[in-house]
Amino acid sequence: MTIIQFVLLGTALFSMGLYGVITRKNAVLVLASVELMLAAVNINLVSFDAYLADQLHAGQMLALFVIALAAAEVGIGIAIVLMIYRNRQTADVDALSEMKG
Repeated sequence: MTIIQFVLLGTALFSMGLYGVITRKNAVLVLASVELMLAAVNINLVSFDAYLADQLHAGQMLALFVIALAAAEVGIGIAIVLMIYRNRQTADVDALSEMKG
């Protein structure tokens, strides 16, 4: 397989994630779309690391860092969404933009 196939896969996944972030109204689905975008970034990092035959494997190390960052983002993001749901009884992103006490 060539690197173009991996780059196209990463581009397609990133585009689907970006579309999900822009169009979704549910906060949990927005977080899932962000995770899809991070997976696309990891595909590109690892594919470029393999293509360039990096002796330090910097792409793979950075991909592991992105995975750890994604895990922390999910934990904090779900906690925030749950607290908002408890206070407002909705996880709708459009309803969260209203500033009411």
